[in-house]
Amino acid sequence: MKITKYETNKRKNLYYNKTEIKTKRNWFFVDRLVVNVYPDVTYQEFQGFGACITEAAAYSYSLLPEDKKKEFMQDMFSNINYSLCRLPLGSCDFSLRSYSYAYKHDLSDFSIEKDKKYIIPFIQDALKVNPNIKFLASPWSPPRFMKNTKMLILGGKLLKKYKQTYADYFVKYINSYKDLGINIDYVTIQNETNGMPIWESCLYNPKDEVDFLTNYLYPTFCKNNIDTKILVYDHNKEKLFNRAVAEFSNEAANKAAAGIAFHWYSGNHFENIQLCREKFPDKLLFHTEGCFSFDPNNSFSNQYAHDIIEDLNAGVNGYIDWNILLDSNGGPNHKKNYCNSPVMLTSDNSNYNKSLTYYYIGHFSKFIKPGAVRIAHSKYLSDLHVTAFKNPDGTIAVVMFNGVHYGIDVNVCIGDRRIKDTIEGESMVTYVIG
Repeated sequence: MKITKYETNKRKNLYYNKTEIKTKRNWFFVDRLVVNVYPDVTYQEFQGFGACITEAAAYSYSLLPEDKKKEFMQDMFSNINYSLCRLPLGSCDFSLRSYSYAYKHDLSDFSIEKDKKYIIPFIQDALKVNPNIKFLASPWSPPRFMKNTKMLILGGKLLKKYKQTYADYFVKYINSYKDLGINIDYVTIQNETNGMPIWESCLYNPKDEVDFLTNYLYPTFCKNNIDTKILVYDHNKEKLFNRAVAEFSNEAANKAAAGIAFHWYSGNHFENIQLCREKFPDKLLFHTEGCFSFDPNNSFSNQYAHDIIEDLNAGVNGYIDWNILLDSNGGPNHKKNYCNSPVMLTSDNSNYNKSLTYYYIGHFSKFIKPGAVRIAHSKYLSDLHVTAFKNPDGTIAVVMFNGVHYGIDVNVCIGDRRIKDTIEGESMVTYVIG
């Protein structure tokens, strides 16, 4: 049994430090410090990790020198293997300005020309490195003329008389991207269905979303031979299970929706993910956004590690971070809602900095491949966070995070073999087995 250990420990200046580990016999009397891994007990299949390619991210990328652009693409889409990315369907707060793809009521002026300046060149460069990236698109707001408020911002609702037009708008977007060789694999109906912020937004209660899904969007996809999968909700976890029950209990919605998406901004609520996984085992569960308000220290790695591990163990099929890249001030953002991202430009835009969060995310995305299945484990200590997956090639990735200051000794037991090791304080370790 070949075992390779990858360790990130900022205090020791180790980043994916690679060592070969020798196993010991898993004697029957080994009963202390045990982490068991059970490769034959399997759970959900995983689609991949990634982040959102906002206009702000793509614009920031455009400022880099050519050699740094190539380096960045390798870092994101090869070195940590990003394979599932989100796209804004129209403008969002992390756009240079507000815009829609059409302003005429018959959509005769529909155009994705705005995306061709920054977003599409970014995507095309990414696909050169990883041609297998899957894309999920989310709208922040329908065009102004389709809403009761005639505004992109502060919520508002989609008017009934424009529901079919808006379904056609989705189709035009998907086909426009397809014409450029970019397949939109998933869409959500609305980013943050309960939100009324000062940036682009629109409100959908469960009844509204079910109506648009079943009577307009899904039938229009079918009519136009669009195989893009539809996910609902796309807001915080505290109402995730209630929303899933409210929508998937509708027979037509249950057929039309492939799954449900969510964000992390209201706290852990990992139990809600698990409840959705148990009650709706055939549905995709995607984490589609999470970030922190801008802090120049960018010290949020522990929170990311905790959230990712617990989401995975609760049953998610995909994990998407917020902006894939931002400038040194956490923007640009046309509403000044500045945030951190794991990778950010230097102040002179000549290079970029990878935070500890980047490396922590990579401990998952680098080693848990698309198509992997989660496998069972048990652990002896709550301070040690663990998840484990079996990849399509048969290798096993066991990821461990120790967020406390002291080291934690472990006997990692798999079948008749065990790994005797110490997970140092404030560090992450991935064991690749096989």
